[in-house]
Amino acid sequence: MPKYLLLKHYRGGPEHHRPVPPMDQWAPEDVEAHMTFLRHVGEMLEESGEYVDAQALTPAQTWVRYGGPGAAPVVTDGPHPETSDLVAGWYMVDVASYERAVEIAAYVSSEPGPGGTPLHEWIDVREVMSGMPTED
Repeated sequence: MPKYLLLKHYRGGPEHHRPVPPMDQWAPEDVEAHMTFLRHVGEMLEESGEYVDAQALTPAQTWVRYGGPGAAPVVTDGPHPETSDLVAGWYMVDVASYERAVEIAAYVSSEPGPGGTPLHEWIDVREVMSGMPTED
């Protein structure tokens, strides 16, 4: 079965369905409802046998690159990417088909935001490469 990474972004995607303030500006009960929903998704995927992993990430990041032979790694907190480049978290799923991965991503996108209204968040669906890329 193919594995897919369902990436959640900090305010990323083609265009916002509706404007939503950053989570640190939400009411505590809205944050709790959101996190409860995300835990529910993990439990649902575990029950169906499709769960591989899920993690949430902070927006803080460090950029690192190879510094060359005998040199220390180059480390910086910039350049700063567009907000759509910041990964907020992910689900890794092992599913029967691409269509099932899309179905799960759409469900995750219905997560509650401020006032309990669905976020309609864009979820980036990426298949995990299982072999060398082909020319097709």
